[in-house]
Parts: sequence; structure tokens; C-alpha cells
Amino acid sequence: MSHAPITPGQNGDGDPTIGKLVMDAQRDISTLISKEIQLAKSELKVSVRHGGLGIGLFAGAAFLGLLAVIMLSVSIAYFIHWAGLGLHWAFLIVFGLYVLLAALLALIGVKQVKQVKAPERAIEQGKQIPQALKGKA
Repeated sequence: MSHAPITPGQNGDGDPTIGKLVMDAQRDISTLISKEIQLAKSELKVSVRHGGLGIGLFAGAAFLGLLAVIMLSVSIAYFIHWAGLGLHWAFLIVFGLYVLLAALLALIGVKQVKQVKAPERAIEQGKQIPQALKGKA
């Protein structure tokens, strides 16, 4: 048998005690959680930076797209004028086409909105929760 001194946190066999193991596990879990939080923060910073840049690029693309539609509209009006119609009538025709397109899109949008319904099954299940909690399932 060895005569090594017994240090706190160890039993007579040199193995750590349950209390020491629990404290070590608690410390390790705490360290692991803090490291995971740091990792999540760093990943979110990168994601937010890329997301912000992406949104800015989409906004720029939308603005340039709007300018392109304006230029296309002017070009269509001048092509109509080139075909022999007065310039004022050509621009009025292009305006009328856009009004018809807007009306068509609005009509389709209204039909789509009318198809929106409440989540009936979810509402019914939500009404059953209090009864289930009371044991009246």
C-alpha cells in the first residue's frame, strides 16, 4: 500500500471524488456554452454583414431596373412615333398599356388575397389545449 498523502477532492484510491467530478463537469459545460455563444456571435456578424451587403445590392438592382423600365417606355413611345403616329399619342398609348397591366396585376392580386383563409385546424387544436390540460381529452 502506498503512503501518498490524500489531497482534497480525491478518495483513498487516488481517484477524484464525485463532488470533484461534478465541479469539473459543471466548469466544462460552462466553458463549452460560453465558447458556443462566442462562435454564434462571430457567425452572426459575418451573416449580418453579408445580408446587409446583399440587401444593398438588391436595392441598387431594383433602382436600375426601374430606370430601365422608364427608358424602355420612352423607347416604345418613340418606336410608335417612328411608325407614323404623333408623339403625344405614342406616349398616351404606352401609358394606357401600363394602366392595363397594373389593372390586370391588381385583379390577380385581389383573387389571391380572397383565397387567404384562417388556419382552421390550428385554431381548433388550440381550443382543445385547455381541455387536454384539464384531462378531458
